[in-house]
Amino acid sequence: MTQSVKTLAIIGTGVIGAGWAARALAHGLDVAAWDPSPTAETKLRASIAHAWPVLEKIGLAVGASQSRLTFAASVEAAVEISDFVQENAPEREELKRRLLAQIDAASPAHSIIASSTSGLLPTSLQSLCVHPERIVVGHPFNPVYLLPLVEIVGGTKTSADTIERAKAFYQSISMRPLHIKREIEGFVADRLMEALWREALWLVNDGIATTEEIDAAVVYGCGLRWSLMGTFLTFHLAGGDAGMRHMLHQFGPALKLPWTKLVAPELTDELIEKVVEGCEHQAAGRSVKALEKRRDDFLIDLLALTKKYWPEAEGLEGRI
Repeated sequence: MTQSVKTLAIIGTGVIGAGWAARALAHGLDVAAWDPSPTAETKLRASIAHAWPVLEKIGLAVGASQSRLTFAASVEAAVEISDFVQENAPEREELKRRLLAQIDAASPAHSIIASSTSGLLPTSLQSLCVHPERIVVGHPFNPVYLLPLVEIVGGTKTSADTIERAKAFYQSISMRPLHIKREIEGFVADRLMEALWREALWLVNDGIATTEEIDAAVVYGCGLRWSLMGTFLTFHLAGGDAGMRHMLHQFGPALKLPWTKLVAPELTDELIEKVVEGCEHQAAGRSVKALEKRRDDFLIDLLALTKKYWPEAEGLEGRI
């Protein structure tokens, strides 16, 4: 019988780690955290307090409390009674390998160890572990305390049981696990976002559009459709009654046209300034915290709409 997760260990408490902690606490779990920064505990508690009103709007689980967070003095102290460990260290492969081996040596035998890496391959990350079968990638999206998607990727030595138990845990904290069955750098969602990001940088670099204009193109155009249907179903509708087959026959040849750039532009000082100035203009003097609150309030409403239009997706993996 699968052991339920009562204590989540968070190793690394930056933006992603803090998001995991807030989500877990809101679902009534105990959280033990560790980070090497001397100011980490103060920042973590402030981040959770900032997210808490939004989580209260969604609805807290019975027993949910910020007081169930403890900050440990070491990695070992954080993971020693954990049922699940979520590692969130910087994207440096050798650092993560050593850290995961340290966690593997100190955590209980039943505990699953997940890395929040956004692109490193789990086979490499588990290479120094004595029990690599319990190492898995669990890649979330910011803000972790609101966005439900988590990509699960196993390495060559990750067991099928670990994958299933990781899925079950993430579902228990209201997430949508997407099992990526083959290892690939960047997994799925980030590869899609990176393609759009590269093209957006070219449009700014070449003076075609400002950051504000590009964001407007996404927000008022494709983004609205994507929030319900994604890419493929959106194009399926573009084919009319005949669907995707007609769309591919009609518009497929256009894929050969050299509209897009496949590589990123050089990040020159001039391009950096264009992007930074554009974003500061869009922010219009509003702080990052103020923009985060606006984003979070919007996401609450949008998630409610998603559930309304995909009611059959409740509890099912990958349907939305």
